[in-house]
Amino acid sequence: MITIEKAINALGNYKYIIRGDCNTEEDFNTKIEWIANVDEQGNQTIGSKPSDLTWDKVNTKWQELKTAYTNNAYARKRATEYPSIQDFMEAYTEKEIGGDSTKWDAYKTAYNKVRTDNPKE
Repeated sequence: MITIEKAINALGNYKYIIRGDCNTEEDFNTKIEWIANVDEQGNQTIGSKPSDLTWDKVNTKWQELKTAYTNNAYARKRATEYPSIQDFMEAYTEKEIGGDSTKWDAYKTAYNKVRTDNPKE
């Protein structure tokens, strides 16, 4: 899930605390406490929102991140369905060293099925 925290973090090294869900400009302005300083004992001093960080800037980045996440759904699905690295190593080794391509052919078939079942969008 792409959260507003990811958008803020993508825009810079800001320190903050979010109190509750933050999905709107009103939430952004009322539910985020911006940390101005942390002393040696770990005590935090709350400050004002950084002047270079606006709702429009954060929301734009948030929407970009969500779009990129959605557009890469096929890649995440493929990653969970591809045959294992161990299967690859065994099939490749048997083909190259032992001269038997049976497992290699099966590996290629399984690999290509994942690609066909989960096409790039």
